[in-house]
Amino acid sequence: MRITKVEPIILRLPHVTEAVDGTQDDLLIRIETDEGIYGWGEVDSSPEVARAIVEAPTSHGIAHGLRQVLLGRDPFDIEQLWRDMYRATIYYGREAVVIHAMSGVDMALWDILGKATCKPVHKLLGGSYRSKACAYASVLMPETAAEAQRMARDYVSQGFTAVKFGWGPLGRDEGLDVELIAAARSGAGCARLMIDIGQQYTVKQAIRVAKRVEKHKLYWMEEPLPPDDFDGYRRLAGEVTVNIAAGEAESSRRAFRRLIQDCCIDIVQPDISRAGGLTETRKIGTFADDANVRLVPHAFKTGILLAACLHLIAALPNTELIEFSLADSPIRRDLLTEPFQVVGGHVEVPEKPGLGIEVNPEVVAKYRVA
Repeated sequence: MRITKVEPIILRLPHVTEAVDGTQDDLLIRIETDEGIYGWGEVDSSPEVARAIVEAPTSHGIAHGLRQVLLGRDPFDIEQLWRDMYRATIYYGREAVVIHAMSGVDMALWDILGKATCKPVHKLLGGSYRSKACAYASVLMPETAAEAQRMARDYVSQGFTAVKFGWGPLGRDEGLDVELIAAARSGAGCARLMIDIGQQYTVKQAIRVAKRVEKHKLYWMEEPLPPDDFDGYRRLAGEVTVNIAAGEAESSRRAFRRLIQDCCIDIVQPDISRAGGLTETRKIGTFADDANVRLVPHAFKTGILLAACLHLIAALPNTELIEFSLADSPIRRDLLTEPFQVVGGHVEVPEKPGLGIEVNPEVVAKYRVA
């Protein structure tokens, strides 16, 4: 079997706002083979920039586009292809958007491997620890405390046993943040509550707010600091009792090693569509498990990424939560012919070959811009 086509596909809603909502546009990767088997991947990045990484012509020996590396190759050689893509882009890559683009390619290759062998991806990753994952509702924080309380109550009534609010107005004013968190806790009742600050705080602010909301028993405080503030994370972890979660912005194993070893975070959050795909994220998960750190993959995109996360969660011992975006975007909501459903607070791990999903071609055609 050989790779015959590598197609980056950009989807975008007609109106994109300034909201920090990655479901307004998307980059899909579709890889085809000479045996008619194809695979889907997804990239959480700037779609146009990541697309250029795929399509770029060769400049010189260590400055290739990804397509040039992949065409004519055996899609089963996933580990070798990952290393070859990394080496072929090392002059301008090594992390960030290049790894983002590689992530979508890697995801599609695992989808192909599963379809070709008639096995779900989690079986190829080593087998299953679990057949379903506990889903947490993931939404942007609203502007008012009343709305935060109402939304949290609604999600719990829908069967979610965990809720996360993030970004939105968080970080503008500490007093408002405390008020919003208190309201969310009131609405969530006994459900697990997580708050994503969106990288807005200094260390001193994070310590102050964490102590002020300690009585609300957050399950975790997510990304209170900028991604590169490793010293800040280490200090924060030593001064607060709440679990600290971070990692969605990282794309290199080196950065995750620092977060886990040096920063003493409690929960690591690699995004499979940013951190090197399933190939690399599985290694990050194993490293986290060795350090007794829990892994909860970041997943604020479509059902393609959600499927990849479910397979990873099934195959790792140190994770059981899945982020379930409730963003009101037709790209997120309608891209799969059979969208994932939350039943009893859980999402079933797909058992069909590959990622176990089918993409709706009509939705792709409707929102495709490149």
